[in-house]
Amino acid sequence: MVGTTEGPRRAGFMKVLITGANGQLGRDCAVAFAGCEIFLAGRQIIDLTKLSSVRQTVAEIRPDVVVNGAAYTAVDRAESEPELAHTVNALGAQAVAQGCADIGARLIHVSTDYVYDGTKSSPYVEGDATNPLSVYGRSKLEGEYLVTSTMGHERATIVRTSWVCGEHGSNIIKTVLNLMATDPNRTLKFVDDQFGHPTITKGLAAKIRELAEAELGGLFHVTHQGATSWHGFVAEILAAAGYSRDQVQPIGTSELTPPRPALRPMNSVLANIGLADCGLALLPDFRDVLPEVVAAIRS
Repeated sequence: MVGTTEGPRRAGFMKVLITGANGQLGRDCAVAFAGCEIFLAGRQIIDLTKLSSVRQTVAEIRPDVVVNGAAYTAVDRAESEPELAHTVNALGAQAVAQGCADIGARLIHVSTDYVYDGTKSSPYVEGDATNPLSVYGRSKLEGEYLVTSTMGHERATIVRTSWVCGEHGSNIIKTVLNLMATDPNRTLKFVDDQFGHPTITKGLAAKIRELAEAELGGLFHVTHQGATSWHGFVAEILAAAGYSRDQVQPIGTSELTPPRPALRPMNSVLANIGLADCGLALLPDFRDVLPEVVAAIRS
C-alpha cells in the first residue's frame, strides 16, 4: 500500500527512538531530528539478534516515533549467513514493530531496492511486484511484511531506498577517495550494467523526518534523483574530488573477479511516486549534493 495519512499530530517535536544509531544513516537521523527528544540506540541498547529484549526496550523508552535503521547489510556475507540475516532483518524488525504496537508508536522502517529482481526496463514504482535475488533482499522483504502485518499500513511506514552513502560509516564514496589518496594516478574499474539512484544519508534522514511529522503510513521509495550506473557514480565522485572522470573504466558484472556471491538487480532505479502523490518534494539530483559530501569526508 502506498502512502496514507492520518494528519499530523504535532509538528516539530516528538520523542524519537533511532535504532542503528551508530550507522551512517542513524547518525544523520540524529541531526535531522534536532529539536526533538532523541533516544539513540546502538547495538548495545537494541540488538536485533536478541529478540526477547527488543520489544521490552521499545516499550520502556516509550517513543512517539521509532526510526528503525538497524539492519544486517553485508549483502555478500548474507549468502553464507542466511539465518543471521533473517533474524536481524526480518524477526528483529518484527520485534521492533511489536514494541511500537504495544505503546501506539509510529514506526519508520528502512528497507532496500534489493527487494526487486531488476528485470524491469523502467523505474520501479511502489506497487511493482517484488522478487529479491539474494538472501539479503529476501530477509529485508520479509521484514517489510512482518512490520506491516504487525502494525498495519497506517502506523508503519516502509522506506525503500538505494545505494546509500554519506559522511559517516563505510560506503563507496569513502572507498573511492581512499583508493585515490594512496595513488592519485590510478585507474579504477566499476560495473556499468547495474543502474540505480545514489542516495545521500543527510537528505534521506531529512525526508524520514518529513514522513514522521506528516504521519504518513504505507510504502515510499525515497532516493535522490539521477539514475546512473556504478561506473557513472564513481566518475561523479572522482570529478567532485578533483580527479578526472576518465580515471574509472567501465566493466560488466560478468567481468568481476572474483564474482560476487550475491546477485544484484541490474535495474534498481526507484521512482518516488508515493512522495509526489502526497505532495512532498523529491530529493534533488545526487550530483547537486555530492561535492558537499566529498568535502565533508575530506575535511
